[in-house]
Amino acid sequence: MSGTIVDLIIRNGTIVTERGIFQGDIAIQGERIIEIAEQLSVDWKAQQEIEASGLHVFPGLMDTHVHFNEPGRTDWEGISSGSRSLAAGGVTTFFDMPLNSSPPTTTLHGFRLKKQVAEEKSVVDFGLWGGLVPGNLDSLESLKKSGVIGFKAFMSNSGIDDFVHVDDSTLFQGMEKIAELGSILALHAENDVITSRLSASSIEQGRLTVRDFCSSRPILSEIEAVERALTYAEATKCKLHIVHVSSGQVVKRVTNAKRRGVDVTVETCPHYLTFTIDDFERLGGLLKCAPPLRELEQVESLWEAIDSREIDSIGSDHSPSPPAMKTGSGEDIFSVWGGISGAQSTLNVMLEEGYWRRGVPLETIVRITSTNPAKRFGLYPNKGTIAVGSDADLTLVDLQFPFLLEASDLLYRHKQSPYVGKTFRGLVLYTLLRGRVIFQKGEIIDNGNRGKYCGSTL
Repeated sequence: MSGTIVDLIIRNGTIVTERGIFQGDIAIQGERIIEIAEQLSVDWKAQQEIEASGLHVFPGLMDTHVHFNEPGRTDWEGISSGSRSLAAGGVTTFFDMPLNSSPPTTTLHGFRLKKQVAEEKSVVDFGLWGGLVPGNLDSLESLKKSGVIGFKAFMSNSGIDDFVHVDDSTLFQGMEKIAELGSILALHAENDVITSRLSASSIEQGRLTVRDFCSSRPILSEIEAVERALTYAEATKCKLHIVHVSSGQVVKRVTNAKRRGVDVTVETCPHYLTFTIDDFERLGGLLKCAPPLRELEQVESLWEAIDSREIDSIGSDHSPSPPAMKTGSGEDIFSVWGGISGAQSTLNVMLEEGYWRRGVPLETIVRITSTNPAKRFGLYPNKGTIAVGSDADLTLVDLQFPFLLEASDLLYRHKQSPYVGKTFRGLVLYTLLRGRVIFQKGEIIDNGNRGKYCGSTL
């Protein structure tokens, strides 16, 4: 292809895919990668070039678990600020959860409202989860036809009044319908009887500390809920995605179900791979979430599950709120909003805690942050890899560069995160969305283009 002129060439980068690592150049025309070579001929010319010597080129991350709260609770976060924070962290596609917006995405009307706002404001590509709640079984088909990425349900109290958790009958019937539609169900799996009763008892007795809260949501409540959900999935043939597991004990139940043929995947989050109950006691409300943080042995059990390929994906579960909701009243941790702000730091955590501290291969990090979610939700190979014909969603990282995360670095609406004050190695220098630079050396490049909706092809 002598004399070929393209839009962009990335030269001399260390390219990281799920299959391996190699030096090379990437040529981009329009929105897609059109050539990858160890060294493109000097006859290849570009409107723009990025010299990537010393940099690692990753596929853009996919964060399949965020709560951006718009419309209706934009004062908590918002799609504009949330998507910019993702771009700064190397994420090029997100899936927004259905419950924190008002109205929630449990009806076609709610879906359309959120999709319109996201198309107007998101700087990265996106998908939307539909919701499964008591009373909306008749809405599932219209939501699926409109392109929801899948459905989300809670097996315990969600904390949002207009997104009620499912009873067993609703869950089973919903899974039957979702299987019929060929879609997938994401589940927050904690036993509501256990968590509600233990929480009420603890509050009644004035036991309101961090450790009291963690004891009120034991690993056993996750195990029971996951096993029940897996049984229902086996009976209904419903595709299942268990979100934010906090323990390797839970992962093992999913692994056993996979071995007997259940179509199930499992996600954990960066905070479960980083922080312990001791950190929770030190930082307080910034680290409250459900399921709660566990002891160090559980953190290590999750890293072991990543090493053994038992964990399929990483989602940030970014669930922000105004600062006043994270302080609560006095020493009562139960009154604090449960949600961690962390969408901007997923790749930083995986590099620092995984690659640098534990020797996790970069290919594994790509697999669980990009490739696996793209495959699971029907977006591969357009998303999730670096290959000819794929979307040019790319993240360029200086892997050796150390930095201290400061609140001023965060692009969230509320600059609060438990990761502030931590030192990481691996600085995101460029993020490209479909061939366009949208983040460069600390700055969002807002050229007026917006992210596209990614409907599921399942």
